[in-house]
Amino acid sequence: MADFQVVVGDPEEGTTHSFDVDGQDANRFIGRSLGETVDGDAVGLPGYELELTGGSDTSGRPMREDVAGTSTKAILLEGGVGFEPSVDGERKRVTVRGAEVSDDTRQINAKIVGRGDQSVEELLGGDEDDE
Repeated sequence: MADFQVVVGDPEEGTTHSFDVDGQDANRFIGRSLGETVDGDAVGLPGYELELTGGSDTSGRPMREDVAGTSTKAILLEGGVGFEPSVDGERKRVTVRGAEVSDDTRQINAKIVGRGDQSVEELLGGDEDDE
């Protein structure tokens, strides 16, 4: 059964909230790709809409939007997600995870793109940690 940590960023407030998601709620994320939207009910934010922006697998490999599927792939990078060059022109072959969420995904990053009637703080009631 899938078990994720979902980190939700609130661009308007400048805050992030972390949620542990498992069971039926985790199944809402399986098969979704980066850039797609998910209903906020999956993390306890009814009426909100979340856009998947990134994540990593159980080994810490980052998910990349330009790699299709759920498998890992070694790609040559000049920069971006998964590699930060130290000198101009540096390239490196890095193993990354595809853009689709699977059982191997451990963390999912998302941002709020649609708001509900209540604020995030009202819905959380102070139970979640802000970062």
